[in-house]
Amino acid sequence: MRSLALLTLLAVPAFAGAELGKPAPDFTLKDLDGKDVSLASFKGKTVVLEWFNPECPFVKASHTKGSLADLAKRQQKKGIVWLAINSGAPGKQGAGAEKNKAAVKTFALEHPVLLDEAGTVGKAYGATNTPHLFVIDAKGTVVYRGAIDNAPDGEGQVPQGGKLVNYVEAALDELSANRAVKTADTKAYGCSVKYAN
Repeated sequence: MRSLALLTLLAVPAFAGAELGKPAPDFTLKDLDGKDVSLASFKGKTVVLEWFNPECPFVKASHTKGSLADLAKRQQKKGIVWLAINSGAPGKQGAGAEKNKAAVKTFALEHPVLLDEAGTVGKAYGATNTPHLFVIDAKGTVVYRGAIDNAPDGEGQVPQGGKLVNYVEAALDELSANRAVKTADTKAYGCSVKYAN
């Protein structure tokens, strides 16, 4: 019984996740060229973290037809930092530098893709799906976590409630207008993050 309780204690913090209104967990990960990228280096800027798996059908749909197709490019022009994170373990779907480099070309991405093969950062944020997005304000506080939008097909064709709502874009617009983020927490959809265990 004691070992089961200990196991439970060990398991909970790993997926506790980034809390709304609290400081975003800091991290340093390598990009696809092996350079270190650290969240702390973007202090004072709004940052979007996008959990990424280039072989996930939902990620493919979002980046070709859906809400992620040109969102990062448009937001980067406004000074937003956009970082994609792949927490897939070696040998799992969409993992590895080469697959991700190919995806950068296919999706014409202009932002870094960071590799989190141990899954440490994904678990620190509680990332469950690809795509799963987090918005961090200029003070380093998590102000949004969840789905990219309300269309769980990934293509934006069947939004819940009939009207497409891009939650991340809405959150960024509200931040830039110095307003509180109205919809701060939604349920992410897509493929499961391919953690090692």
